[in-house]
Order: sequence, then C-alpha cells, then structure tokens
Amino acid sequence: MCQMTSEEKELSFGGKAVGLSFNPGGDQDVNEIKALYAKIIDELNNLRGTERNERARLLSIAITEAQTAQMWAVKAITWKD
Repeated sequence: MCQMTSEEKELSFGGKAVGLSFNPGGDQDVNEIKALYAKIIDELNNLRGTERNERARLLSIAITEAQTAQMWAVKAITWKD
C-alpha cells in the first residue's frame, strides 16, 4: 500500500490534481505553471460543489482539460532539443 507524505496530505484538490509536489528536476517554471493550474482547478472544483448535474459534469470536464493543458505545458517547459 502506498502511503502519502505529509506534504501530499496538505495539498489542495488542485495541488494533488497537478502533482504540485512532483518536480524531480526542481525547475522553477514547472513549479509556477503547476501552481497556476492548481489554483484554476481549485476554483473549478469549488464551483462544482456537491451536486451532480450537468453543470458539475461540465466543470469536471474543465478540470480534466486543465490537467491535460498543465501536462502539455510542463512537457514544453522541460523539452530539450
């Protein structure tokens, strides 16, 4: 069984969603981009609330797409020619 570190337990939903604590290269640009996307995802998650309706579904899609965009942004930042 995988145990979470104390840092992972303190992360917000958005922080967990973007893997805010994972940056093996220690790249500051990666940290900044992940933090910005974490804030966006946290706001979308707050707007989603607890009801499960069409609005919540659309917000869930937006969260998924934000995660995808964050991953592509990190890939671009860390791209080596």
